[in-house]
Formats: sequence, structure tokens, C-alpha cells
Amino acid sequence: MEVSRFTYPKERVRWAVWTFFLAQGLCFSTWASRIPDIKALFVAEDMWLLGRQVDDVLFWSWVLFLIPAGKFVALPAAGWLISRLGSRVMSQASVLGYAAALLSIGWAGNVYVLGVCLFAFGVCWNLCDISLNTQGVGIERLMGRTVMATFHGGWSLAACGGALLGFLMILWGVSPEHHFSAVAVVIAATVFWGRKYLQEDVAAEAAAAPGQEERASAGLLRFVRRPEGLLLQLGLVSLFALVVESAMFDWSGFYFKSVIEAPDSLQIGFLVFMVMMATGRFLTNYAYGKLGKRRVLQCAGFLIFSGFFLSALPGGVVEAGMTVKVTVISAGFMLVGLGISCMVPTVYSLAGAKSRTPVGLAITILSAVSFVGSLLAPPLIGLLSKSFGLQYAYLAIGLLGGCIWGMTTFCRAFKN
Repeated sequence: MEVSRFTYPKERVRWAVWTFFLAQGLCFSTWASRIPDIKALFVAEDMWLLGRQVDDVLFWSWVLFLIPAGKFVALPAAGWLISRLGSRVMSQASVLGYAAALLSIGWAGNVYVLGVCLFAFGVCWNLCDISLNTQGVGIERLMGRTVMATFHGGWSLAACGGALLGFLMILWGVSPEHHFSAVAVVIAATVFWGRKYLQEDVAAEAAAAPGQEERASAGLLRFVRRPEGLLLQLGLVSLFALVVESAMFDWSGFYFKSVIEAPDSLQIGFLVFMVMMATGRFLTNYAYGKLGKRRVLQCAGFLIFSGFFLSALPGGVVEAGMTVKVTVISAGFMLVGLGISCMVPTVYSLAGAKSRTPVGLAITILSAVSFVGSLLAPPLIGLLSKSFGLQYAYLAIGLLGGCIWGMTTFCRAFKN
């Protein structure tokens, strides 16, 4: 029997979707908070490749590259799976797969198994992104108002909690495998509790729009032949934003551990970044009302540029004591977190409101364009770090904040 999307009250459906964003955020931050520990476990014994020693930062950048590679490979299947099975089914399957991949990372026996697990982690990550954002856009239409930022705020809230938990696990000496196992159980319980409240979008949309699948395929072909300028502009801003996110998600912990050599009790870079990212996402709707989406994105670009510039100074560009380094770099990471917090929800919301392309397809196209940033970020940061140092690589990434400001100021997609 088909389940109507209106079986449950709107608010209950909304909060059920919100818990799935929580689960995704917790899964991600659990991994990201232990990246320095995972690196220490594998890189030391696996840096000798083909009979020669390689730079550890460059080697680790290519290991991390497997995550965005998995995300990118998942793109062709994501739109098809959601159109065939619906975002309700795919939200459940992808979040459970995400947790299973996290569990396997913790128990990986060598760097090659770790690589396979990270690739699977990337595949499930992207499936989560597209299916949950499709649910989120549907909730916005159902409720008749902008709520996407609160979903991403929930993601950031859980990611903030996961970062704090990871910090505590490091201090208490809990191994990654036991840490990841406990989190995977919590995520599975969340999925099984909230699954019944998700929207059943396949049957309802098929009934409302016969031949929708054929029109979606035709829409994809039209986009390939004649790309929609609005989606390309939104996608390019998302690309810049994902390079910034990758720099912070994958390298902020390593920055504190290796660049400024902070002790475990002061390795708070990822944590303070996530705290401000969560704070910013809960303030995004308020900022929309005061400034509008365009000015919000302009401010975000400026904050990103300023934060990277500030964090690069005590990282080696200028000399400073440990207290000054930790304080100034943390402040810079907080600015970046506040700036990046609004990027993804605002871009997806603009695509849902302004694009002529069907929502699920539009989000898939945005993901395809923007995830090039995820593919570029690990090798780019690795090469810049090898040549100049991670602090200068961060300074270069900060220039993308200026690019975001320029595009949101002068491109037509962000006007009106």
C-alpha cells in the first residue's frame, strides 16, 4: 500500500527529516575528528611505496582523494536511484550505508582496505546529500516557506557534537574503531526511528505528473546540450565552497597537530570551526530576512577570505607563541565556519526557487559541478603544502572567498 506524504503532521515530517540530517552530520564529524589519528595509524607504516619514501602530506592527500572520488562516481547513479526509488527509500539506505562505511574505516587493517572504505564512504556521503536535500526541498514546498537552513543547521549541530565527542575520545584515549562502532549504532537507531515519517515522493509525484521520468531525462539532455546558466553559476560558487569545506574538514585537525604542533588538549581547530558553522546555519534564516540571500553570500565570501588570511599568519607566516597561535588560528577558523555555514543551503534553496530544471535533477547537476571542488581540493592542498607549506596552502584557499564575493556581486544568478 502506498503511503501518502501527508499521512503525518507537517511538523513531524519536518523534524523526522531533520533527524536524518543529524545522523549524517554525526557520521561525518566522527570521521573528520579522528583524521589525524587515522593518518598516524597508517601513513607511518605505508609511506614506503614502490621502494621509495614519499612526502607524508602529499601521500595522505591522495588517500583523502578517494572520498571525493567516491562522491563523484556516485553522481550518475544518484539521480536515477532517487527517481526510481524515491528520496524516502534512498535517504534510509544511504544513511545506513554511510554508518556502515564509517564502521569499516575504524576496523580497516591496512591503507589499501582503508582506501576502499573511504571510497565507499564517499559514495554513501553523496547519496545522502542528494536524497536528503531532495527531501528538504520537498518540505520547503510542503510548508510554503524556507526551512532548508534549519536542516543544514541540524547537520552542523550534530557535526559540532560529533567534533566535541571526537575531542573527548582523543583525550580519553579511546581507539577510532570503538569510537566509530558506537556512533554507527546510534545512527542506525535514528534511521529506524524516523523512517516512517519521511515523504513518499515517488508515487505522489508520478500521479501528479505522468511521464515525469521521461521529461527529467529530456531535461538532462537539454542541460548537456545547452546548459542552464543559472545552474552553472550556482554550481561554480558551490565548487569554491566545497574546496573551502574540504580544506577545513580534512586538514584543520592536521593543521593544529603538525603545523603549530599543539598538544592534544589544545587541538581544537575542527571543533571551533564546527561550532561556528552550526551557529551560522541557525542564524541563516534570520540573515535572509535582514540582508537577503545575495548579501548573505557576499558576507560569507568576505568572512572566508578573512578567516584563512588570519589563520595563516601564526601558522608560520609570522612568528608567535603557542598561546597566540592557538587563539588567532581558532579565531580565523571560526570566521571561516561562520562564512561557509550559509553556502550550501543558500545555493540549494536558490536552485529550488529559480531553476527551470526539475528539483531532483537540478540538485544532481549542482552536485556534479560543485563536487569538482571536492576532487580538486585534496591534491591541490597536498601539492601546495609540499611546495610551500600548509599555512601558505590555506592562504591560497582563502582567495576563493574573494571569488565567491565577486560572483555573488556581479553574476546575474544572484540578483533579484
